[in-house]
Amino acid sequence: MIKSLQETVTLNNGVQMPGFGLGVFQIPNDQTAAAVASAIQQGYRLIDTAQIYGNEKGTGEGIRAGLKQAGLHRSDLFVTSKVWNEHLSYEQTIDAYNQSLAALGLDYLDLYLIHWPGDHAYLESWRALEDLYLAGKIKAIGVSNFAEHHFDDLLQTARVTPVINQIELHPLLTQEPMRRFAAAHDMRLQAWSPLAQGKLFGNPVMEDLAQKYGKSVAQVILKWDVQRDVLVITKSTKPARIAANADIFDFTLSEADMAAIDALNADVRVGPDPDEFDF
Repeated sequence: MIKSLQETVTLNNGVQMPGFGLGVFQIPNDQTAAAVASAIQQGYRLIDTAQIYGNEKGTGEGIRAGLKQAGLHRSDLFVTSKVWNEHLSYEQTIDAYNQSLAALGLDYLDLYLIHWPGDHAYLESWRALEDLYLAGKIKAIGVSNFAEHHFDDLLQTARVTPVINQIELHPLLTQEPMRRFAAAHDMRLQAWSPLAQGKLFGNPVMEDLAQKYGKSVAQVILKWDVQRDVLVITKSTKPARIAANADIFDFTLSEADMAAIDALNADVRVGPDPDEFDF
């Protein structure tokens, strides 16, 4: 369990990755730079974007501004992007990576993910990611929104085991089977939409816990993730909210309260089901 905003975890290839970061999903490109720069100034060291978000350019601008304002170097930051895997060929995946680098204005990525498995349309893309990684152009590679059966397919031919699976995960979708699978294969889980798009705001259990700990419902949920050793990306364009999301390292949820949150699981998604979503 990470105990501070900048604490890192060790991935299965030895790379150190911050356990908590800022994601920029659905943030307009012209607002992304300010949000990213604010997060870096406030101590965030992980920035997560994707090709399909349409804001890699703004993300790169924010990275450069934030690093300059904070007196940091590129190596102080961990940057993730993702390829939108529209049944891409090997060459198309390489091109997509280069396009993302150009948009971000970076020389390398710390982590590159296949965004969605699609209809098992990822083997050629994964081969491309492996070659980019083995050539030293990416520090680590992983996947997003993969289910166990996707891994059963991928790991038959993979030369490199994914370091991470970024999935929808929150108290309404605790993903216990995937947690066990990831642990058995030395992969980390990272939660997107950790707040279930606000569906737990107003929930009696969560409201009682927020009052008990003197925190917001959002902060209690994010702490629940951290205590389960789940890596987290949060999203906001507001500096005060960016700060509040990270203000979770001064309290600890009891085992009983963790169990009460676990019990909210209903296997309910707020995003697409990977087995039904093929672009």
